[in-house]
Amino acid sequence: MATHTGFSPVYNRDLDALPLRERKKIQTGIKIWRTAIGLFAAKGFDQVSVAEIAAAAEVSKMTVFNYFPTKEDLVMAPMEQHLGEPARVVRERAPGTSAVTALREHYLAALAAFDPATGLNDDQLVLDVVRLIHRTPALTMRATAGFGREAQAQLTAELLTQDPAHDEFIARVAGAQLLATRLTLTTENQVRMLAGERAADALPEALDRARRAFDLVERGLGDYCADTP
Repeated sequence: MATHTGFSPVYNRDLDALPLRERKKIQTGIKIWRTAIGLFAAKGFDQVSVAEIAAAAEVSKMTVFNYFPTKEDLVMAPMEQHLGEPARVVRERAPGTSAVTALREHYLAALAAFDPATGLNDDQLVLDVVRLIHRTPALTMRATAGFGREAQAQLTAELLTQDPAHDEFIARVAGAQLLATRLTLTTENQVRMLAGERAADALPEALDRARRAFDLVERGLGDYCADTP
């Protein structure tokens, strides 16, 4: 199961350009999130209370809930902001560019940038989140529901909007194929990172696999396995 640890721009953006009040608010959210992930990684998701996280982050329990309405949100909320990313890429693609090409080029660029959403990132915090989700049934179920259903629903809706024939069935099939390709690639990358590989070392093969995978979607399965006994 692919875990899209993409992390919201809230946790990566350049804070210096923001007004002081907004910067402090974001910094508080970062502190709460990092504190929670550290505790979850050390003790396990079910063994850590929100009160414990609040105390460690030196904020009130209410403040934690103001930023993250549920305990699961402390892990899942940042990455769930990426659910609409495939649909956005299709929507914002250049004129004359196919959906497959747009998503392929976006994914290749993300790989080259070691974007956590591709799974090709060996930062310890990213790896902690991936392990945590894989080891926690409630988080695994939420990740599966989000990226298996919600992301596909959004991508399918965007494809249907862009399809001159407005064929809902084909939009669903195309959306399923495109999203499954991304998720499969991401899962492969996560497995390699969890096994201890360095992202930089794995990059060339990850890029090659991504190109091959999206090329297969672009061409269709055709005579794949036709000659198999």
